[in-house]
Amino acid sequence: MASNYSSDLVMNLEYEEYAGRSGHQFWINGAVLALSGQSLIIEQSPGPQQLPALCSNSANASEPQNSTATHTQLSVQAGTNTYQGYFNKKSFRFLGIRYAERPPRFEHSQLFQPEGQVINATSYGEQCLQSGGGNEDCFFLNIQTTYIPKADSRADLRPVMFWIHGGGFTGGTGADPLSDGSNLASREDIVVVTINYRLSSLGFLAVPGANITGNFGIGDQVTALEWTIQNIAYFGGDPNKITIIGESAGAGSVRALLGSPMAVGKYQGAIAMSNLGGGQTLNLPSNYGTTYSLYYTIAQSYNVSGSLLVNATNCTSETLEDTIACLRVVNATVLNTYSSAPRYVVKDDIFVNTTELNLQTPNNGTAYVPTIFGIVTNDGASFSNLPINVTFGNLTGALEVGLSIDSSAAQSVITSGLFPYVNVTGNWTLDAFNVTQRVATDDTFRCIDQATIYAGAANKVFPSAYYYEFERSINGYNPNNLPGAPATPEYPNGNPNEPYFKLHGADMPWVFGNFYDDLRDAADLYSVQLVSGLFASFIRSGQPNPSEAYLRARGYNSTLVALQTVGKWLPVTSAEGVVRHLDYPGWTSGFVDVEQCAWLGYSVEYFI
Repeated sequence: MASNYSSDLVMNLEYEEYAGRSGHQFWINGAVLALSGQSLIIEQSPGPQQLPALCSNSANASEPQNSTATHTQLSVQAGTNTYQGYFNKKSFRFLGIRYAERPPRFEHSQLFQPEGQVINATSYGEQCLQSGGGNEDCFFLNIQTTYIPKADSRADLRPVMFWIHGGGFTGGTGADPLSDGSNLASREDIVVVTINYRLSSLGFLAVPGANITGNFGIGDQVTALEWTIQNIAYFGGDPNKITIIGESAGAGSVRALLGSPMAVGKYQGAIAMSNLGGGQTLNLPSNYGTTYSLYYTIAQSYNVSGSLLVNATNCTSETLEDTIACLRVVNATVLNTYSSAPRYVVKDDIFVNTTELNLQTPNNGTAYVPTIFGIVTNDGASFSNLPINVTFGNLTGALEVGLSIDSSAAQSVITSGLFPYVNVTGNWTLDAFNVTQRVATDDTFRCIDQATIYAGAANKVFPSAYYYEFERSINGYNPNNLPGAPATPEYPNGNPNEPYFKLHGADMPWVFGNFYDDLRDAADLYSVQLVSGLFASFIRSGQPNPSEAYLRARGYNSTLVALQTVGKWLPVTSAEGVVRHLDYPGWTSGFVDVEQCAWLGYSVEYFI
């Protein structure tokens, strides 16, 4: 045995022993090896006996993400069907699995239930139609797992992470490399499922008076969830331990599913990353963020966007029947790439039966499951419109441009004294941008999410409720071309210890453990290990604190040190709040910008 792999092997075997899956002895290459402390020793076999056998992985590090190489293929028998997938260095992969037949346009999807089929699952299915391409027939999900049970076995199943992608309900895919689940599944011993769902008009058009009630994309999520419940055990996942999780529009989806009568009971935990809301006090253009937490009626959605779509497609007609008939056959790309295409969750009384999530009364339609909400600390920087290469005459002008508000609203921000201009960079416009992004972050993300978690905890709507802010990131959604962490000779990829904007969407590599390139310092790696471990612990157990015994068994020493330094991530129990600031090792505080949120009309007690 090569000595440079022995420590890794010992840690893997220690974890198997910790998990109760094996004893001290193993068959390895025809010999009996025993785990003794931190070492493996060869023992003489005492005679015929049954022992766990250690099997190595024949895939190499360069194995592609979709593969037809014979030596990496494998099959799973699921009922009467056979799924042909493959494995790479990190996981067993089953990609492009159909969860629903393509339904007629503007109808809800139905569960795909094949019988006796051999299903190729070695490459991703088509993404749902969006500006970057795709197809109307896009009803596919992907599975990454490190455990395939014996046929018809339900023993030792792993918890399941059910990922719902973001993209404003107009873009995104379950095949995004940032949400590839191989690293997370391997490191944390969970099963990761990622899905597609219909977008834009095809996913969210709602027409009053017609049987087009919207929420087709939300319905697709529920159909994919139902497929997962019925089939995931064949791939090593526990159908009774599913956590729904999403970012941005995916977080808005999680919020909707938390109150959906069609979804409640189908999952056991929920994580919403950068859920949008707010936006009403200043009448910001980001007001659309309100619709992720406060739902239109069908008529309101149609008035805001559906009627514009009808005109843009020349489907206007004297009768509603003719209008609908036209929309059903018009070019799908035109429908889904129109700039004002519908993308709103609506109160359809099927998948969503309230105008907002009930956070006042327990056991009254909202799922009673452990819940995490949180943001990236500068989420609003991705949605502030202030061009940083232009100098404005005063802060009022910068606020008007950056937030697209009138001079009266801009002046009210200044007069409040709650969002002061501070000269910290020497660049007037960049410092003004700090003001606009703070307003945008509070108004559209932070305030509504803190209020959600506090109400859910105080009113006992959720059994436990946690909140976080990401304080370390790289890249993210950056339409303003904002500079990253400043580079220095000591930090050629940027110094993360200096101020920089942490942008919307930049949290995904941390949660999935997919941060490969441009490491800036050791804390980048340690923070990825820490954050993915905290989220995975929540998926496993409903609370984001991995035990010391687990961390020691796995050899995750940097995470252990961080938790010993900072302490446990505690749930919110009072109006003061508990915020876990995710960095390495991170820190804990009370709720952030409480006074600012109250001035914006979204106090911590907003939902109480």
